[in-house]
Amino acid sequence: MSSDSDFFVRFWGVRGSIACPGEDTAVYGGNTPCVEIRCGSRLFVFDAGTGLRNLGKSIAEDGITDVDLFLSHTHIDHIVGLPFFCYAFKPQNALRIWSGHLDDGRTTESVLRQFMADPLFPVPVDIFGADVSYHDFRAGDMLTPSEGVVLRTAMLNHPQNATGYRVEFGGKSICYVTDTEHFADGPDRNILGLIDGADIVIYDSMFTDAEYPDYKDWGHSTWEEGARLCAAANVGTFVVFHHLPDRTDADLDAIAAAVEAVRPGSRVAREGMTLRP
Repeated sequence: MSSDSDFFVRFWGVRGSIACPGEDTAVYGGNTPCVEIRCGSRLFVFDAGTGLRNLGKSIAEDGITDVDLFLSHTHIDHIVGLPFFCYAFKPQNALRIWSGHLDDGRTTESVLRQFMADPLFPVPVDIFGADVSYHDFRAGDMLTPSEGVVLRTAMLNHPQNATGYRVEFGGKSICYVTDTEHFADGPDRNILGLIDGADIVIYDSMFTDAEYPDYKDWGHSTWEEGARLCAAANVGTFVVFHHLPDRTDADLDAIAAAVEAVRPGSRVAREGMTLRP
C-alpha cells in the first residue's frame, strides 16, 4: 500500500489503437492505454484499455476497495479492458467511472451500456458486482474526487472529442494528455494551460514529425510536438505515450535516444514503469 503522502504514476498499457503483443513489443509492452496514479492511499485510473486487466489483478492483491476510473474518451482501444477488470465484479468494491467528452445527450453510462450489449458483448454492465456509478462532466471543469486531490481538465483535439487531465496532490502534478492532434498555426492553448509548470506530462506521441503529414486529421500528435509543448510550459519530465502499434522495441529505443537529445530527462512509456514527481 502507498503511504499517505506517496504520489506516483505507473503504466499498464502504453499503445494506441490496438493491442500488439509479440516478440518485437515485449520490452515496452503491447497493451492499449491504462495508467494508474496513486495519491496516498487513493487510486485513480486513466483509461480502460487492455492494460486494465493486469491492473485489476494487481490491485486485488493490494486489498483496494475504492477506485475512480477517468476516461479520456470512449474509442474502443480506451475502454476494451473494462469487461475484463476483475475488480469491477467484486461486491465489496466501489467503482466510479468518469468522462467529460460526450455530447448530443449521450452519457458515460449509456455509451458503456451500448458497448457491453448484444451483439457486441455477451453480458451487460449490470453483471458487475461492485457498486458502480457513472459521472459526467464537461472538459474544462475542475474536479475534486478526494480530499487533497484536484483534477483539472481540458478539451483535446480528437475526433468525437477527448479530455486531458492534470492531477494535483501534495504540491506536485501529473498530466495525462492523450488522444490529441496539434495545430499547424501554433501550440494548443488548452494543453499549454493544463500542463503549465507540471512535474510530469504524459503526451500522445503516436507519430514523428516526419510521419505526421501522412496522418493529418487522425487525431494524434508527435513526440517532437510534445517536447515543444513541454518546453513552452516549463514542464519537468516529458513522457512519450500512445505508441504506434507498428513500433518495435528497437524503434522505441531509437525514439528514446532522439528525445533525450532534444529534451534530456524525458522518458518513453513502457509497461511497468513507475515515475514520481
